Amino acid sequence: MEQPDDSLEQTARKNGYPRIAGVDEVGRGPLAGPVTAAAVILPLEGYPQGLNDSKKLSAKKRAVLAEEILQTAEVSIAEASVEEIDSINILKASHLAMERAVAALDPAPDYLLIDGNLIPAGLTIPAEAVIKGDGKSVSIAAASIVAKEARDECMVDLAQQFPGYGWEKNAGYPSKQHREALQELGVTPHHRKSFKPVHKILYQE
Repeated sequence: MEQPDDSLEQTARKNGYPRIAGVDEVGRGPLAGPVTAAAVILPLEGYPQGLNDSKKLSAKKRAVLAEEILQTAEVSIAEASVEEIDSINILKASHLAMERAVAALDPAPDYLLIDGNLIPAGLTIPAEAVIKGDGKSVSIAAASIVAKEARDECMVDLAQQFPGYGWEKNAGYPSKQHREALQELGVTPHHRKSFKPVHKILYQE
């Protein structure tokens, strides 16, 4: 299995950018909950080993790595709300969450490595988009891990307020249990009304 490395970070440093942040977001696919982004500046050395795309890690390993990242790196986490997702669309909202995460790093990074094929329009710092970046860059992998942990915790909290949808397990993704609960229990304030399965239930008439 290919592991991410720091070759993109090294290239950026050679080009005169010492502080490099990896940026990633999670939660574009779920029917409920915010979209969460993280920006992470790893130290030159001494950062956790075994960093990888959060989707390729077990929940246990991800939790351990997230804790280590928070202890060794500069980290900021931000989100865009369900209301924002519904008003500007999920892509723009995920970019907004990324912009917020980057803006919260102080001092600001010199260069950004962004997961995906687009650079959010609101960013003024030099940046490069890295397709499947969480499997290529250690900084982006670190961002994917802390963003996933933060969003999962948020969904566990929401699951206690709105039991029955299984958010503590499905994180708001359209699992069978979640889809059935939507039909039976209806739409909560945390559901994305612009997403088709939710929209359909709201406007069945």
